[in-house]
Amino acid sequence: MDVMNYTEVRLKRRQNGWSEQEAAQRLGVSQSYLSMLENGKRPLTTRVARRAMRAFGLPATVLPPRRVQSHWDSQRVAKELAALDYPGFSYMRTHGPKENPAVVLLAALSNDQLEARMVEALPWLLLQYWDLDRGWLLDEAKRRDLQNRLGFVVALARRMSEGSTLPNAGRTQCLAELETKLEKSRLVKEDTLGKPPQTATEREWVMQNRTPEADHWNVMTDLRPEHFQYVP
Repeated sequence: MDVMNYTEVRLKRRQNGWSEQEAAQRLGVSQSYLSMLENGKRPLTTRVARRAMRAFGLPATVLPPRRVQSHWDSQRVAKELAALDYPGFSYMRTHGPKENPAVVLLAALSNDQLEARMVEALPWLLLQYWDLDRGWLLDEAKRRDLQNRLGFVVALARRMSEGSTLPNAGRTQCLAELETKLEKSRLVKEDTLGKPPQTATEREWVMQNRTPEADHWNVMTDLRPEHFQYVP
């Protein structure tokens, strides 16, 4: 999905049978502002996007992505995943504001000590919100040298999408395209996903048991599609 989501706002308004005036009232903006928004002449701000999520039932992918300046620990990552309705953390769910899924994914990948149960949620995040802003995600991953971690998670999600009992050709194609784009910036250096092996023996075991995808993306992990419980 592009950063500019004005077309989706217009589509949802029409599906609900709302006039521009009625929709503008629901969003707390003027009719002229909404008209310019729907025609791509005004950006969809975070404030208006959050109101559109409530009024039109739009997903969190409509939120303008933002750069995360501070470190997110595992607890913060779990909280944001719960807000995005990850089933594994449903007990943590609140009615607080959601973050853009691309922002949550990037923040999680930036944590070198992310707990395994959070790592296991990342392919689900891509499968559930596969229409996120891939251009922004790719640029930010490259800026932080996270393309190998992201590439591996995308590869996992793509394989899980292919084997899903509820096939989604559009989702699988989008993930494959993102994987191809990441391939062009794949790094040679070895990387980890979540907490790294603690001993030389553990490291050797992971190196010998990792999947071809993990080997290709130079990520030290033995994660594979069958390890994941939740597939949208």
